[in-house]
Amino acid sequence: MAIAVKILGVNPFGFNLFGKKLVTEASQSFTFGRRAFFLGGAQTAVGAMLISRMGWIAIAENEKYELLSESNRVNLTITPPRRGWIVDRRGLPLASNRTNFRVDIIPDRFQNRERVLGELTSLLKLDPNVVDRINEDLDKAAGFQPVQVADDLSYEQYAALSVRLSEFPGVAPAQGFSRFYPAGPSVGHLIGYVGAPSAEDYQKTKDPLLITPGFKLGKQGLEKSLDHNLTGKPGARRVEVTARGKIVRDLATRPDTPGHSVRLTIDAGLQEFAGRRLGEQSGAVVIMDCQTGDILCSTSMPSFDPNSFSGGISHLEWQMLSEDDHVPLRNKTLAGLYPPGSTVKPMIALSFLEAGLAPTETVVCTGGLRVGNRVFHCHRRGGHGTVNMHRAIEQSCNIYFYYFAQKIGMDVIAAMARRLGLGQKFDLPFPSQSYGTVPDPAWKKKKYDQDWQTYDTVNATIGQGYMLVNPTQMCVMAARLATGRDLKPHFIHDGKRHEGASMGIPLDHLTVIRNAMKDVVNGGGTGRAARLDIPGVMIAGKTGTAQVNALSSSGRGNAGRPFRFRDHALFQGFAPHDNPRYAIFTIVEHGGHLNRIQDAPMISGDCMTYLYDPAKAMEKLHEFEKGWGGTPQQRLERQLNEFRIAKGLAIAQPILDNATNAGTPANSAVSEHAADTAEAGEPRGEDAQSTEIPREPSPVTANPAAGSASPPALTPQQPPEVQ
Repeated sequence: MAIAVKILGVNPFGFNLFGKKLVTEASQSFTFGRRAFFLGGAQTAVGAMLISRMGWIAIAENEKYELLSESNRVNLTITPPRRGWIVDRRGLPLASNRTNFRVDIIPDRFQNRERVLGELTSLLKLDPNVVDRINEDLDKAAGFQPVQVADDLSYEQYAALSVRLSEFPGVAPAQGFSRFYPAGPSVGHLIGYVGAPSAEDYQKTKDPLLITPGFKLGKQGLEKSLDHNLTGKPGARRVEVTARGKIVRDLATRPDTPGHSVRLTIDAGLQEFAGRRLGEQSGAVVIMDCQTGDILCSTSMPSFDPNSFSGGISHLEWQMLSEDDHVPLRNKTLAGLYPPGSTVKPMIALSFLEAGLAPTETVVCTGGLRVGNRVFHCHRRGGHGTVNMHRAIEQSCNIYFYYFAQKIGMDVIAAMARRLGLGQKFDLPFPSQSYGTVPDPAWKKKKYDQDWQTYDTVNATIGQGYMLVNPTQMCVMAARLATGRDLKPHFIHDGKRHEGASMGIPLDHLTVIRNAMKDVVNGGGTGRAARLDIPGVMIAGKTGTAQVNALSSSGRGNAGRPFRFRDHALFQGFAPHDNPRYAIFTIVEHGGHLNRIQDAPMISGDCMTYLYDPAKAMEKLHEFEKGWGGTPQQRLERQLNEFRIAKGLAIAQPILDNATNAGTPANSAVSEHAADTAEAGEPRGEDAQSTEIPREPSPVTANPAAGSASPPALTPQQPPEVQ
C-alpha cells in the first residue's frame, strides 16, 4: 500500500509530494466551512455591537436624545421676574412695574448687522443717537450679553416686528414689565434706578438669569442696596417652533415669582413736594419724625429721571447731567458735605450750658473781636450790643460764640457735636455715604501733625473751618435738640417705634435752646421767612450762611459771584416748638440768600406746612411753579431739548406723558390725607394702616403671528407682597 502511494505521488493528507496542492472535495468542504465560520462570527459580532449600541441609545440614553430632539422642536426661554415694589409709609408707590414691550439683540445670534439695524431703525423709528448707542453696545458686549434696542414700544410696533421675526436673526422681542417711578426726579437719588447687568456682573456668579433679555439689576440707591429682596424668581415659557425658529404655538408657561415689596418710612407726597419746592435751586431737604426716627423726606435736587436711566439713558442725556454745575448726579442728602454755618449755634450753646455757663452771661458785640493778629467779624458790622445766650441765638451773633468758645474750649464743643449726630455714621441702606468731620485738637494733630490754634476754635463755633456735615446728620441734630433723645434715622418701615434713649441732657438746658430757636422764627430773629400759617403751630429753627469762598477774594457780594463761589443758605428746626413732632434741615447750595422764595427758611416753612395742610402748601407751590417753568420733570425735559438743539439735534419726546403723571404721589397723598385728617391743622398721625395689596398679574402672552385680538393695557400693576 505504501509503495502504491509512493508510486502515485500522493499522500493521505491531500498534498502533492511534488509541491502542487491537490484539490479534493474534502479539502474544499473544510476550507469553505472555516471561512464561513469566521465570516459568520464577524457578522454576529457586528450585529451584536449594533444591537447593543441601539439599545444603549434607545434605553440608557433615551432621556438625553429625547431632550435634544425636543429642543429642535421646542424652545424654553426664561422669563425675568418682576421686581418687588418700593412703597411709602402709606402704601403709595415710589417704584412700581408696568407692562411694556421691548426688543433686544442677542449678539451670538445676530447676523447682517448693517441690514438688520437699518430695517429696525425704519420699523421702530429709532433716533440716530439710539442707533449709535446700539452699535457701541454691540461692539463692547459679550456674545451672551443682550443689547437693548428699544423699550416701551407700542403694541403696533411690537406686532409688526414679531410677524417678521424670521427676517431678523438674533433679534428678540419680548413682553414683560419695566420699572416705573411715578414721582420721577423727586425720588431719583432716594430710590436709584435699575439697569441691565454688565459682563462683570455675570462673570461673578455665572447666573443665567443675568443674561436673560429684559432682566434688570439695582444700580443705585435703594434699588441697589435692597436688590436681594426686590428680585424675585424667574418664570419660563415653552413654545413649539419650526426649523427656522418661527413660533407655532405655546406649550406651557411657568409664571415668575415676584420679589418682595419694601415699605419705606418716606411720605411720598412730602418727598415730591420738597423736590418741587426747591424750585430751580440746587439743594436738599431732610425731614424726620421726632417720635420714631423715621425719615419722612430725603430729597436732593436737581436730580435725574430714574425712568430714563432704567430704560437705558442716552449718551447725550448723560453728558448733559454730568456737565451740569448743579451736580444732579450727587445725592446731596448723604454724599454732600458742607460747612454747617450758624445752624450749629444752638448745639454750641448747649455745650456751653453743659460746661456750666449760665444763659444770663452776656458779652458786648461791637461787630468784631480780635483773636491774635486777626479781627473776626459779626454778620452785623455795627454790632448787636449786649447779648445773652437767648439773644445770641435769636440774632445769630457771632461775637458771643467767639468769646465764650475760647473760654470753654473745642474739646467740649466737639463732644456735644458728636452726641447730637455730627460726624456720626448711621446704619442706612445706601451704598454711598459721606460722614464729614467734627474737628478737635487730637483730630488736627493726627490729620495734619499741627497744633490746634485759637482761630480754629473761633471758626468752628460758627460752623466754618474744618467742620463738615451732611444734611441727614443735621436733621438728626435738630431732632435730638428737639427731644433730648438719641434718635437715629430709619428708612425701612418695620412697624416699630425707635424712640431712642434719653441723652441725659437736663430739660432746663433744652428749654433755653428751644425758646431761643422759637424766637429765631417767630420773634425778631433771622428766620422769620419760615413762619407757619397753621393755627397753634410754631416752628423753632436756626438759619445759617456757610461761606465757600473768602469775601476778600472777590470783593463782591453773592449776587456778583459765579454760582460755585456763592454762600450756602441753611436752615434747621422742628415743629411744634413746645411738643416737637417733626425735625427738618434744608440747604440751598450756593443760594447766597438771593431769592427769598427759594431760600432755605421759606422752603423749610412750606415743607412743614405740607405736613399739616397739604392743600394749602400745594396751592402756594402751583403759583411758584408758574414762574419757574413747571415741575422738575418738565424743566428737565426742557433742559434736555435745549441741550439737543445746542448740539444740532432734533428735540426729544416727553419721557412721561400727562396721562401718566395724572396720579402722582403728591396728588394722591393730598386727597388721602384730606380724608384721613379729622380736624384742620391736625398733624399726620402715626402710620395709617393700608389695605391689603393684591398680587400683580403675570405678563399676558402675546403672539401677534397667531392673531391676538387686542393689545393689553400698558398700565402700572399692583405690588406683590409687602415686606
